[in-house]
Amino acid sequence: MIRPLLLAAASLLLTAQAPIPPATISDPGSVIATAPDADWREIETENLIVFETARGRLVFELAPDFAPAHIAAVRSLVAQGRFDGGAITRVQDNYVIQWAARPSEAAAVPEPLPAEYERAAEGLIFTPLGFTDPYAEAGFINSWPAARDLKTKTVWLAHCYGMVGVGRDGPPDVGDGTELYAVIGHAPRHLDRNLAVIGRIVEGLDAHSSLPRGTDPLGVYATTAERTPITRAMLAANLPEPPRFQVMDTASASFVRYKAARANRTGFFVRPAAGLDLCNTQIPVRRMAPGRQSLR
Repeated sequence: MIRPLLLAAASLLLTAQAPIPPATISDPGSVIATAPDADWREIETENLIVFETARGRLVFELAPDFAPAHIAAVRSLVAQGRFDGGAITRVQDNYVIQWAARPSEAAAVPEPLPAEYERAAEGLIFTPLGFTDPYAEAGFINSWPAARDLKTKTVWLAHCYGMVGVGRDGPPDVGDGTELYAVIGHAPRHLDRNLAVIGRIVEGLDAHSSLPRGTDPLGVYATTAERTPITRAMLAANLPEPPRFQVMDTASASFVRYKAARANRTGFFVRPAAGLDLCNTQIPVRRMAPGRQSLR
């Protein structure tokens, strides 16, 4: 029974897992600080969107390998200026923060988008988490928290802290990109494969997740005055000095050490967990200093 399963896994998609180095650093912060530049991936500015509010900037990275139609719709809305004058409309404790574009003045009905809740695994490199996950086989794809199903040969992005999805009404509605949400609480993994996940926040979520909670059901703000206006939204590539970030390569040796350090923390810990869940891995992201050149 083991051999067919391994063959099925091999035919599903490439699986990458760097060997654990002989000397494993036990402190996650030390692993991040000592990781060589080659073990980081620069986030392309073409895949960064910057929202500006009274709380500052909210910068999120798009995941082009997932939900391409929804991502194209969001890019178009940003280019049209539809989020300028929009607002944060919902903050639900231990769940999500949600924001919306301003209503359209056009009467045209947009073309319906596909239900991009998962995608074919073919062509993607999957790095296993290495620990049991209650929802699916958990792991990472190109520095994104993900999961896969060997039977259906599909993969999807997971609803971890900071991940961004597209809000929608009940099925068959799939959302049109005018309402986005970011996870700010315990990972609601039950939402996986039920909404289109299009990226993650890389900067500014701390200032926005601390906004007052909405008092209406589901954390919706009862009045317009309670909302936080969006001043403008921009594609980072169009800014004269775009913010630049790097994310740790989840197929690198540094990430292997990082996972081991998070699963077996010492020092303060009397009883290390010897385990790790997908969303508690917290893939490292760092801002690049101005003028710094990436090796990748």
